[in-house]
Amino acid sequence: MGKVVVGLDIGTTKIACFVGRKNEHGKIEILSMGKTESLGVMRGMVSNIEKTIQSINGAVAEAEERTEGKLKIKTVNVGIAGQHIKSIQHRGIHTRTNIESEISQEDINRLVDDMYKMAMPPGEEIITVLPQEYIIDNEVGIKDPIGMSGVRLEANFHIITGNIGASMNIHKCVERSGLKVKDIILEPIASADAVLTDEEKEAGVVLVDIGGGTTDVAIFHEGIIRHTAVIPFGGNVITDDIKEGCTIMKRQAEKLKQKFGSALASESQENEVVAIPGLRGRAPKEITIRNLASIIQARMEEIIDLVHFEIRNSGYEKKLIGGIVVTGGGSQLKHITQLFEYVTGMDSRIGYPTEHLANTNNEAIKSPMYATGIGLVHKGFEDLEKSLEAEPEAASAGDVITSTTKKRGSFFDSLMQKGKTWFVDED
Repeated sequence: MGKVVVGLDIGTTKIACFVGRKNEHGKIEILSMGKTESLGVMRGMVSNIEKTIQSINGAVAEAEERTEGKLKIKTVNVGIAGQHIKSIQHRGIHTRTNIESEISQEDINRLVDDMYKMAMPPGEEIITVLPQEYIIDNEVGIKDPIGMSGVRLEANFHIITGNIGASMNIHKCVERSGLKVKDIILEPIASADAVLTDEEKEAGVVLVDIGGGTTDVAIFHEGIIRHTAVIPFGGNVITDDIKEGCTIMKRQAEKLKQKFGSALASESQENEVVAIPGLRGRAPKEITIRNLASIIQARMEEIIDLVHFEIRNSGYEKKLIGGIVVTGGGSQLKHITQLFEYVTGMDSRIGYPTEHLANTNNEAIKSPMYATGIGLVHKGFEDLEKSLEAEPEAASAGDVITSTTKKRGSFFDSLMQKGKTWFVDED
């Protein structure tokens, strides 16, 4: 079967597990997926350990069942989000001792490792270190330094930090589900991998992933990630607004939003009315589609204003030719791109996670709500390929090899204990 990667999207509304492999054309085939309702997550953070474990077990079991017993999931790439996520810019320097040799992946790994040793405020840890541009002997603007000669290797880094407790809770839930965390990946970066083209990243683009509990933002320019942010509002606050504004049950509000919701009140007919069944013995409640859209638009404008603030704050507002790409479950609201264009003045489109997907007959997988899960699988393969470049001899030791974690050195450890740490056991 070859190398297989598993992505686990622990979201506020759903937990989804994706099993993927790469075909001969370099495209990802989703072999199986499982999805359950997320019972223990609020605004991207674990709020109930036992309920989250229960949901993870359900999603993983469903993914395994769909392979008809051919695969046993052991290790996963997990997404992380939440209001605690922050990003900082930092420059690292590495002075090479062997001047005659070329710059290798090992030199870059050493630079990245140094970044993980940075002192952080109490309660915070570094989640991901992303190199931007490299500088070799004061020569700036180098994107790929491998193979070049030089003594002083520098790099600008985009460093993503988060709350240690939030990260530990994710680890705890996954490990108590009988799985091993291979890597924790920031969700907007995973989503961006799934829906953005290389051309858009080069031109300058904003990825906005509207989930149930959070709205994630990632800004790219000249192919490099420039800014990330997590806004603590998502589709669930819209549902709560509908529940309060229309005085109906939460599940009715969610169904109403999904079936009749629109982000633009002006596009809704004034005379269209929906009847909601009343509680026992009570008359049905009538709600106009225009009023429903007004409630949704008010909250969506607030979310878009926060996204627009992050775009201005990044310093790249005037350089984003690719505009805004909206993905996630919240992007399925009618007229959402028109509202984004109206508020921000930037071109917008819906992002479907098909950028690296092989052709599939399963149309459900192409839904924007699965952008993070599919992106986690793709990031897993990217990390795997980097580890193969760094350890080519070790890589030939096995047939199915997992991707490296963010902490270097675990690749060698996993090979030493390969019987315990295969991604997937095959029958």
